[in-house]
Amino acid sequence: MACSRTCSRILGLSLGTTALFAAAANTVLLLPDWDVTYLRRGLIGKHAMLGAGLWGGGLLVLMAAALISLMGWRRGCFSKSGPCRSMLAALLSSGLALLGALICFITSGVALKDGPFCMFDVSSFNQTQAWKYGYPFKGLSNRNYLYDHSLWNSVCLEPSKAVVWHVSFFSALLCTSILQILLVAIHFFNAFLGFFCSLCEKP
Repeated sequence: MACSRTCSRILGLSLGTTALFAAAANTVLLLPDWDVTYLRRGLIGKHAMLGAGLWGGGLLVLMAAALISLMGWRRGCFSKSGPCRSMLAALLSSGLALLGALICFITSGVALKDGPFCMFDVSSFNQTQAWKYGYPFKGLSNRNYLYDHSLWNSVCLEPSKAVVWHVSFFSALLCTSILQILLVAIHFFNAFLGFFCSLCEKP
């Protein structure tokens, strides 16, 4: 049981750290090129504005991390909790963290697939307006911008580093959410192990 509680403390701290990192990455996505003007003008992509890294991989996972840490340190309502109560709390915290991590994972994956929201030249599509904001790489079937780096500086005109910014921080969110899912799986296994060990302990 002591080993299980120690593991819960480490997992709580680790999940809390990833939650703060996810929230920070999503916040940076709202400030392309460190310029708040785009946010004020509403020129931020829908995936970043959804804030999955803030409330999904951030807040929900942070709440679960706090719950897991309380279980590990036997604080608050967990100071004298029995195995069934601890198992219920473990299921609740696992579900909460998994939900947040999955939301962040799916949103980041879709964002990387659709590409950045930026100003690009649409004159080649016979539009009356030569420049507009949108998703120039969305639905692009013949070339994949993720692998074709020649498109990174030639398509998006504003923000100047839109593609690099988008790919870097959404990739960071994607990797963070994968790590969170892995930590949740370890926590779930640790909770079951602690539950069965507590049942086997002699009174």
